[in-house]
Amino acid sequence: MKISFAGLGKMGAPIAMNLAKGGDELTVFDINESNLAKFSGLKNVKTTGNTDDICEAGVIFLCLPNGDIVKKTALGPNGLISKMKKGAVLADLSTISWKAAMDVAEGCAETGIEFMDCPISGMEARAIDGTLTVMCGGKEETFRRIEPLLKMIGTNILYMGKNGAGQLTKLINQLLFDINAAAIAEVVPMAALMGLDPEKTASVINSGTGRSYASEFFLPRALEGNFSEGYAMKNAYKDLVSAAEISASQSIPMPVLAAATATYQQALRSGYGELGKGAMIKVFEKLLGTEFRKG
Repeated sequence: MKISFAGLGKMGAPIAMNLAKGGDELTVFDINESNLAKFSGLKNVKTTGNTDDICEAGVIFLCLPNGDIVKKTALGPNGLISKMKKGAVLADLSTISWKAAMDVAEGCAETGIEFMDCPISGMEARAIDGTLTVMCGGKEETFRRIEPLLKMIGTNILYMGKNGAGQLTKLINQLLFDINAAAIAEVVPMAALMGLDPEKTASVINSGTGRSYASEFFLPRALEGNFSEGYAMKNAYKDLVSAAEISASQSIPMPVLAAATATYQQALRSGYGELGKGAMIKVFEKLLGTEFRKG
């Protein structure tokens, strides 16, 4: 079977590498020649900087930075769906808004292309190991067609329902993580201000009922003053925008999320957008005139 992959960035490249191990004929596309160079010389893999070359495949995977790029790539003038074979599958691994996913699904349906929104969960190390979680939305028969390929990139492959369900599932998980990160940023500077030892406080949190993946990841790094690891806050903000769109369009009150969003906005306005979510703590450290650090 011919498969194609577009988007060889931090997550896309290792995912495509794992697909290359399956023996299918794989064509990889990226606008960055240095990303393509990683695949040159690999058996059964062709590289290209032209999207026309990937449209003969029965399955095309996308792993792109945001919804605007996904929509332009799929639906724009000379977009993929205008050149793909009817019945072929466009499987989007990108994290985009629920609305953007539904727009792409509608465009695909009009041209006879099967669309699956398949956002992934897990950081780069899990992409390399092929142990990602993949949440899928679309027709179940389409999911079954590409499930063997998905099992090459992840160990937790979930069919969540109709189009949009994959992105919605990913969003729910991300929002809970985002809220936890914002809560940590607000609360632990208070501990430092009131004279508690930051290292001991972090130890209590991460061994007690207050722990979360966010606390386990961010607190040790905050103690070291390391805010460069993790997804850049300016990119993560799109999840909050997506949730706000759903909240407004569906009249769903989300007061805790709204409060967390305000913390993200303060951090972005403070110039921390290139840093990870843990950098939100710097907003409250500056406000309180303290730092949550070792020593």
